[in-house]
Amino acid sequence: MLSAADHARISSAVTAAEANTTGEIVCILAQEVSHYRETPLAAGAAVALLAPPLALLAGLPPEALFPWAHDWSSGAGSGLSLSQVLEAFAAMQVVLFALAAGLVSLPPVRRLFTPAALKRHRVHKAALQQFLATGLHASAARTGVVIFASLHDRRVELLADDAIHEAVGEAAWNAAVAAVQDGMKQRRPADGFVRAVEICGEALTAHFPSAGPHQNLLDDGLLEI
Repeated sequence: MLSAADHARISSAVTAAEANTTGEIVCILAQEVSHYRETPLAAGAAVALLAPPLALLAGLPPEALFPWAHDWSSGAGSGLSLSQVLEAFAAMQVVLFALAAGLVSLPPVRRLFTPAALKRHRVHKAALQQFLATGLHASAARTGVVIFASLHDRRVELLADDAIHEAVGEAAWNAAVAAVQDGMKQRRPADGFVRAVEICGEALTAHFPSAGPHQNLLDDGLLEI
């Protein structure tokens, strides 16, 4: 997703930000945190359940809604029996489910129809998993910060250890998240990460200054997943 030059810029920014603090900053960029398989299934079910009855309520006759079923009738102009209508209704639901689910399975369409709340939940969960995977929460200093962005989900999460969060507060974190979001919107994600790292570095240096050379616990480079 990012060029070698972008990776080098972010790595240098992290190294500089950590130089005068005991804190650790980890940057992670994901393409997408989930396939959201429930979205096409929900869309297919909704269309299959709602479309046929709504069409009938709107006054569309069964013969028009289920044209292939007309051949089942006992004679020309005799109409459809109840069982024929029900069979055609079920067949139409199957067709509608397959069409709607197939359409919404296309990534651009799925992303459009996936609820924002579900994306927010999945991105937060993925960010938390990455935060725990770093092992910083188990370090003695417990001064780890993870900046996590999901490209296609268009969401950014910043997670920090309790000690850091209590000392720094929300303002710096919100500014860092906004910086990454702005970079994503401008299609310059590296710029966003660099600015966010600088903001976090300033906050960490102010509240958790280093008493000597920084002991790097993790690689300073951006992790792409």
